[in-house]
Amino acid sequence: MNIRDRLKDKQRIIIKIGSSSLTHPGTGALNLTKLEILVREICDIRNMGKEVILVSSGAIAVGRSAIGISGRPEELEVKQACAAIGQAKLMMIYQKLFSEYGHMAAQILITKNTITNPVSRRNAYNTFQELLKLGAVPIVNENDTVATYEIQFGDNDTLSALVASLIEADLLILLSDIDGLFTDDPHQNPDAKFVEVVEELDENLLHMGKDTSGSDVGTGGMSAKLSAAKIATTSGTDMVIANGEDFHVIHKIMQGQNYGTIFVGKKDHSFSLVDYLRSIHHKEEVR
Repeated sequence: MNIRDRLKDKQRIIIKIGSSSLTHPGTGALNLTKLEILVREICDIRNMGKEVILVSSGAIAVGRSAIGISGRPEELEVKQACAAIGQAKLMMIYQKLFSEYGHMAAQILITKNTITNPVSRRNAYNTFQELLKLGAVPIVNENDTVATYEIQFGDNDTLSALVASLIEADLLILLSDIDGLFTDDPHQNPDAKFVEVVEELDENLLHMGKDTSGSDVGTGGMSAKLSAAKIATTSGTDMVIANGEDFHVIHKIMQGQNYGTIFVGKKDHSFSLVDYLRSIHHKEEVR
């Protein structure tokens, strides 16, 4: 079977949307047309009998737009205030749109402690399982309102991969402002070549990632996406990085069409979510 053909049979799918894919570049306000397309795409996947989890950025961007702040805020307390306002507004819109298509949305806010603490991790797992059993679409975000530097994931690429590992997802789709993985930054190097399939994510490929994000509303560059690919594929989850400019790409990916870079999942039974997060925390402390 063609590697992309097997995407048609995926049953538990996580879709991660970055802030830049949800907002208008000039104002940072929500792009409601794109948001409606996103919800319709997800509801149609649900109508096929599949399970969908949405990892949605945008709370801080929506909050700062609501209170009239231009540019990404730097102060932690301002970010947290923007998140508190924006997350509520974002969920209100998601609830309205999903209900229009006959589906339920549910909110799950997570910090690193949710994953590293065994009781919290088990509770989170059980909550996901029950929501999916009830037919709801869990909408996940980092709990920016209470998170401090020590307990932040830093980006929703990492968060989505950890959730994929936690709930044993079949497929993770990362939608961003780039078509997929290239041998170099295509915005800077016109000779950069597109990589269609990655069967083995080695150190050379990981070093190809860039630590920058092309947007003033997003946080995850290609480096974060490759780290997410490492977590997802090691957990046995296939992952696709694709361009989120047009959310119709979601059903095209699910149909096995040739969009984005696919990273092939190969489960490593020695991989531990807790050990991974502890190693990241240790590196941050050393820095």
